[in-house]
Amino acid sequence: IVLHHKHHGQSVPLTPIAVLPLESNLMSKDNELVFLPLGGSGEIGMNMNLYGLGPAHARRWIMIDCGVTFGGPETPGIDLITPDPAYIIDEIKGAAQLDALILTHGHEDHIGAVATLWPFLKCPIYATPFTAALVERKFKEKGILGAPMNIIEMGSRHTVGLFDFEMVTLTHSIPEPSGVILRTPFGTVLHTGDWKIDQDPSLGPLTDSSTLKKIGDEGVIAMVCDSTNVLSAGESGSEARVRDSLIELIGQQKGRVAVTTFASNVGRLVSICEAAIANDRSICLLGRSMFRMMDVAREVEILPPNIKFVEPEEAGFLPRENTLYLCTGSQGESRAALARIARDDHRDLVLNEGDTVIFSSKIIPGNERGIYDLQNQLVDQGVHIITEKDEFVHVSGHPCRDELAQMYDWVKPDLSIPVHGEARHLEEHAIFAKDQGVKQAIAPRNGTMIRIAPGKPRIIDEVPVGRLYVDGHILLRQGTGVMKERHILAEGGHISVAIALSEKHQVLAPPEVNLRGIPTEDMSGDNMQELLEDAVEDALDAMPKPRRAEDDEIVRTMRKAVRGALQHRWGKRSDISVLILRS
Repeated sequence: IVLHHKHHGQSVPLTPIAVLPLESNLMSKDNELVFLPLGGSGEIGMNMNLYGLGPAHARRWIMIDCGVTFGGPETPGIDLITPDPAYIIDEIKGAAQLDALILTHGHEDHIGAVATLWPFLKCPIYATPFTAALVERKFKEKGILGAPMNIIEMGSRHTVGLFDFEMVTLTHSIPEPSGVILRTPFGTVLHTGDWKIDQDPSLGPLTDSSTLKKIGDEGVIAMVCDSTNVLSAGESGSEARVRDSLIELIGQQKGRVAVTTFASNVGRLVSICEAAIANDRSICLLGRSMFRMMDVAREVEILPPNIKFVEPEEAGFLPRENTLYLCTGSQGESRAALARIARDDHRDLVLNEGDTVIFSSKIIPGNERGIYDLQNQLVDQGVHIITEKDEFVHVSGHPCRDELAQMYDWVKPDLSIPVHGEARHLEEHAIFAKDQGVKQAIAPRNGTMIRIAPGKPRIIDEVPVGRLYVDGHILLRQGTGVMKERHILAEGGHISVAIALSEKHQVLAPPEVNLRGIPTEDMSGDNMQELLEDAVEDALDAMPKPRRAEDDEIVRTMRKAVRGALQHRWGKRSDISVLILRS
């Protein structure tokens, strides 16, 4: 799938729509309300959830969130991975319809795939101002103009297709986090998105507990809920406490201070800035995503007006004890600002003995090695490192068990559907929900279609799911073989063999062998290229001329000769290509 799609139109704010009457025949026996996750269930990240109303052959769908996860060593050359939306694309090619994409908040695992996948979905998008601004920038980067972005307010209520939906205000680690209340002819569903219960957030309003209690009293047939921290007891903690701790901690430092955290955690960025201001330190942003997030926050007027920034080229002239650098790179990303500082190749900042770097974040599983390497590089420069294990510098944006219990007490759903978690999180959440008095819990995996109503909720189908790898400007479907080939290249390198033959199949020149990623010498110190060239030449000379007339026969013979020599001299296999030139 190559992305060369453009859509022309106009993006306009949306005024709340009066609730329209739903079709009366939806209560007929053929109609049902279903939930289907295509991403984010059985994994953390890459969230994509579908709700369908109507008969199985012609459902009206809405999608909630459209996120990414990030590539790793197992996907060489791939930075971003999206859910594969093939199922819903096939559905809307038939009698079904996708009426909306509703975005709960602006984290990459919830919005990161919108600009990549929207050209195949072509549906209206609904988002609050901060989230909409982030997505519109992604569209602009991809050259997609006029995607139908409907900017809605927190707490607003709308009708799309057969769904009546309301954005309910929650707290999280990014501005404008919202759950989605879906009102249907079969009953009300709450889709929480990401959330926590923070009684003192640094940005935005408190959780709208009154609305949650109200729908709980009226009756909620299902709650689809964040499971990230279900294994953690107690509460996630307040952002205000982190801010107070940072004020005290930064006040104890004498040299330059650099703080790194997730750029999307705007509430934390504000806490850090307020801690810098309290200690008479000017704030300097380092890293592209830091600039982008702060720019969007100011654009939609959620950044406190007292927070000002100095340019990187100016910060270097300020006293060391009066500067604070807010840096990207908390997860050890090699191209982020902090990694460049650690390598001593950042143009605007050099850290020395007496300076401090504070990691105001947690380690995402899988990133340990990169983060530890980064921290060791900083320590070698004489920099003092402070992490969440040393001081109180971070709280999670997801609910721990006490907060989950509070949500269940407010909402009182008949059915719990845990999402946003690995298998162990989902299964534990299902057990926890039943302990809270929920009648039934179903822990889905990606592709599990759950019939919420009518009747007793149950799994009714398993649809095909997968992943798409964002490889430059191309989307690669998981399982195409490209990743397998890249792993072969990474593990065994590549060998090319070039052979020149005449029309009568005579060898015109000695074969040429080119090595990429192969040791230059064997265990005896002999030149590997010369050894392989000798093996190829001997095999070619041993071939009768009639066999040299067949290219396939030459290729098989050359590969066999190279593999035999490699096994003897190196003990490993390599990817081998053979080029035959005839004149």
